[in-house]
Parts: sequence; structure tokens; C-alpha cells
Amino acid sequence: MNKTINLRVKRDVDRDIELKILKLKGSLITKGYTEIIHIADENEDFYLNSFSTSPDHKKEAEDFILDYISNNNLADTITLVSTKN
Repeated sequence: MNKTINLRVKRDVDRDIELKILKLKGSLITKGYTEIIHIADENEDFYLNSFSTSPDHKKEAEDFILDYISNNNLADTITLVSTKN
């Protein structure tokens, strides 16, 4: 059964940050972690981006996301939301 990964993404960002967010999403798809990323409103300040991945790739995808956030100084913009699955 696939596992869900959730990302909390800040709404109000400049163009440079927006491009980094788009690059992260594209990388998740091209690396084969998912085929689609769902975007929903969480509240007036954040979007909730979610995608499903195989159990074999969940940890690898989470590590990739955390490294990307760190390497691109996005800690104030993107948060990996813990899930129980």
C-alpha cells in the first residue's frame, strides 16, 4: 500500500522561492517518487502538498526533500509534515 508524504508550503513567496518550490516538485516526479502532487489549501498562510509513494521509496523521498530544503534555504518556506503511515 502506498504511503503519503505531506509538505506544508508557504503561500506568500517571491519568484525565486517559487521557482525552487517548482523545481522540488518536478524533481520528485522525475526521480519516480510520484506521478502527481496534490495541492490543497491548508489555511490562509499555507498550502498542503501531498503525494503517494511506494513504501520502499518513502524514506528515500523524505530524505531527498529534507536535503533539498536545507540546500536551498527553504526551511522557512517548506515543512515536511509527519504522518503515521
